[in-house]
Amino acid sequence: MNTQSTLRRAVYAGSFDPPTNGHLWMIAEAQQLFDELIVAIGINPDKKSSYTVAERIAFLQDMAKPYPNVRVASYEYQFLVNYAHDVGAAFIVRGIRSAGDYEYERAMRHINADLQPAIKTVFLMPPREIAEISSTMVKGLVGPKGWREIVKRYVPPSVYHKILADNADK
Repeated sequence: MNTQSTLRRAVYAGSFDPPTNGHLWMIAEAQQLFDELIVAIGINPDKKSSYTVAERIAFLQDMAKPYPNVRVASYEYQFLVNYAHDVGAAFIVRGIRSAGDYEYERAMRHINADLQPAIKTVFLMPPREIAEISSTMVKGLVGPKGWREIVKRYVPPSVYHKILADNADK
């Protein structure tokens, strides 16, 4: 067993509003690479969220049940790289779904290295069949005829049941 000083800890952060199967894939892949993975909800008080922090924590905890080395947390009013430093993580895990993601994440990686040079960024690329899934896309699918079967493909069961309950009138 690794001691605290040699523990390979990483942070995978996002708004997770709501979590998707793409997020689940990232968690499943990243947890294999590290002794501990902290899935952290970044709270932006200027952003209107569809789900409360407590709901998103519950979704992520449910998703992380199969992985004993994953824990769920939240942070606010802090740069991700500084949060990672504060929790003793040496790595930040980020997903790359598109060329646009790559350009943004590349720039952030350099800024993060300026702020916390010891923290490394690890990029994971999801498989093609889930590469386009985003929380925004999922929320945009709710409403039109047939939306239930479509949304069901893109989110874990606990998230799907909450979306159904919240949109029972649609």
